Amino acid sequence: MTLAETDRVRDLKSRLSAFMDAHVIPAETAYSHHLATAPDRWSIPPVMETLKERARAEGLWNLWCPYPEFGAGLNNLDYAPLAEIMGRSLIGPEVFNCSAPDTGNMEVFIKYATKPQQEKWLTPLLAGEIRSAFCMTEPAVASSDATNVEASILRDGDDYVVNGRKWWSSGANDPRCKILIVMGKNDPSAERHKQQSMILVPIDTPGVTVLRSLNVFGADDAPHGHAEINFDNVRVPAENILLGEGRGFEIAQGRLGPGRIHHCMRLIGGAQRALEMMCARATKRTPFGKPLADQGVVRQQIALSACEIEQGRLLAMAAADKMDRLGNKEARDLIGMAKIVIPQMAQTVIDRAIQLHGAAGVCQDTVLAGQFAYARTIRIADGPDEVHQDSLARQMIKRFGTQ
Repeated sequence: MTLAETDRVRDLKSRLSAFMDAHVIPAETAYSHHLATAPDRWSIPPVMETLKERARAEGLWNLWCPYPEFGAGLNNLDYAPLAEIMGRSLIGPEVFNCSAPDTGNMEVFIKYATKPQQEKWLTPLLAGEIRSAFCMTEPAVASSDATNVEASILRDGDDYVVNGRKWWSSGANDPRCKILIVMGKNDPSAERHKQQSMILVPIDTPGVTVLRSLNVFGADDAPHGHAEINFDNVRVPAENILLGEGRGFEIAQGRLGPGRIHHCMRLIGGAQRALEMMCARATKRTPFGKPLADQGVVRQQIALSACEIEQGRLLAMAAADKMDRLGNKEARDLIGMAKIVIPQMAQTVIDRAIQLHGAAGVCQDTVLAGQFAYARTIRIADGPDEVHQDSLARQMIKRFGTQ
C-alpha cells in the first residue's frame, strides 16, 4: 500500500478543509436553530441549500463518485481523507452531495440501472435536487441476513406488485425524498441468493405509507429521519426492476461494500474532531485549582485516543487501497476489519470527550452527543459487529486453518 497523495488530492483536502472551517462548522448553529424553532421540523434548513450551492460552485461536489462521467472520479484511497474531513460535521457530507443513503443509491443507479432509469432518477440525485431511500431492513425478520427479507415483488402482467413492511429506511422522511429502492422476494423457490430482486418505487406511489420516523437515542434525526414504511399492493411498471429478477442480493453486495467503508471514513473525522475538542477543553477548564490538562488520567485518554484514531485511519486506508487494487470482494477482510474496529473506536473516543465536557457533552451545546449516537448506530447499520466478526473469522480460518 502506498500512502502518497496526488497533487489533486492535496488540493482537494486543502480546499475542503478550508470550506468546512469557514462555512460548514459555523453553519451548524443555524441548522440546529431551524430544526428547534421551525413550525415543521421536517423542513430543510435554508442554510443547507445555500451551502450546497456554494460547494457545487467551488467544485467540491460528488467527491464520492469514482466514475469521471458522473462525479469526481476519485478512487477509494483518494476519497478516504476527504470523507474524513466531511465527517467532522454531521451536516458535512450532505453539503457536498456525499451523504448516505444517496451515495449508495447513486452507485446502484450507475452500476445497475438502465439509461431511462438513470435519466429519471440518477440525474437529479447527482444534482442534489432530490433525495432517496434504501428499503431492505424489515422489523419482522433478522435483516442482518438479507436473504431473510419477506417483502414480495411479484410480476402481474406489465407491472410488479410490492407488499411488505420496511423500517430504518433512512431519508424517507425527508420532504425531498422522491425514490425508494426496495428489496424483496420474487421467487422463494429459487436458489437462496437468487430469490430477491430490487425495484424502484416512487415514494408517492399509491399504497406506499410512511408510518413513522424512528428515533435514535430519543432523537428523530429530522429533517432526514429513519422511516418505517408499509407497502400495500404497490403497483409499479415492470421496467422499474433493477438488473432483472433474482439479482437483488448481487446488487446489495455491490452497494454495501463501498458504503461501509465510507461510514468508517466519516467516523474517523468525527473522532478526530472529538480529540481536538478534548485538547481544547483540557487547557481551558480548571477544576480544583488546576487545568484538566495537568491531570494524568486526562493526558492518558488524549494519548490513547490519538493512537486509536491513527490506527483506525490506517486500517481504513488499507481497506480502500485493497478495494482499488483487487476489488471489493477481495478486500472483504479489510472492509470487515474496518467495520468492526472503527465505529467502536469512534464511540470510545467520543465517549471520552463527552466525559471531559461534563454536562455540556450530553446536550445540544456540542456536537458530541450526535456524533456518539452516529458511531453507536453504525455498529448495527450495514451489518452488526457480530456478523462482520463471524465473516472475518471464517475467512481467517479458511486462510490459515490448514497450516
